[in-house]
Amino acid sequence: QVHVVESGGGLVQAGGSLRLSCAASGRTFSTYAMGWFRQAPGKEREPVAAIRWSDGTYYADSVKGRFTISGENAKNTVYLQMDSLKPEDTAVYYCAAAVSRRPRWWYDHEQYDYWGQGTQVTGSS
Repeated sequence: QVHVVESGGGLVQAGGSLRLSCAASGRTFSTYAMGWFRQAPGKEREPVAAIRWSDGTYYADSVKGRFTISGENAKNTVYLQMDSLKPEDTAVYYCAAAVSRRPRWWYDHEQYDYWGQGTQVTGSS
């Protein structure tokens, strides 16, 4: 069993910054990728960013230039630095880990095996 835990959410004024953290733990395993997804009230879950340890980082167009994903493969941890936050960034942010195989499409939530409980991010106008 793999446990994924996020932290770092909160309320921030538009234009402000937040840093989310995520750690995957459990019995001996390795991750092929870790990603961040978000879901706003009344909307479907959408991809935000991901890091595939073999070939780099990926971002949704809506966050490019504002968010930065980073992490440590050996520790199965990932971070999301969110700058220039906008009210439309308000959502529950979920961290996900791909353990069974390398995701072919980083943005496809079905290719991630384990998920955290989510952390609320609110950008106030």
